[in-house]
Amino acid sequence: MPIEKEKTLAGQVYNPGQDEELVTELTACKAKCLCYNQLPSGADKEGTLEGTLKGNTGQSGENCHIEPNFWCDYGWNIKVGDNFYANHNLTVLDAGGVTFGDNVFIGPDCSFYTSGHPLDAARRNTGLEYAYSITVGNNVWIGGGVRVVPGVTIGDNSVIGVGSVVVKDVPANSVAAGNPCRVIREITEADKNSDLNWKK
Repeated sequence: MPIEKEKTLAGQVYNPGQDEELVTELTACKAKCLCYNQLPSGADKEGTLEGTLKGNTGQSGENCHIEPNFWCDYGWNIKVGDNFYANHNLTVLDAGGVTFGDNVFIGPDCSFYTSGHPLDAARRNTGLEYAYSITVGNNVWIGGGVRVVPGVTIGDNSVIGVGSVVVKDVPANSVAAGNPCRVIREITEADKNSDLNWKK
């Protein structure tokens, strides 16, 4: 395995432009995403998401759907559980690995960024970056326009409010929102019989 790809998988600073395998995989993945995004609405599922996603990710469960447009970097570093739905314009920068549990619902215009760059400009300008994994638990609902940064875990049964920027871990059974995202309250038994207004 090329040394830069080894560094990527180990969570070390690496230079993706100096690894022929990473460059080839990135190019191939972008081509697959482009093909998927250009398919007509209602096209055969085996030729669209189920075929594209399962052929483009490390692991994909049953009953998964992503509305176009969808973009990711490598694909092989994404794991998706059962009953996964993402609305339009999902971006997953998956160099560090992104795992979605079962029954995850994602609103439109959401992004998951595992990659970042050194703060020092001289090092950053050489093409160096790092990648830390993102984990989304089971039964999570993520509202539209949410951004999740490297290294974050979102716990089971949680809800992330529209437009949030998630910069630190969110515990299970929480409603969290804002920029930066913070826990608003716990999800309780009373929510089983309430309306959909998370602010109450």
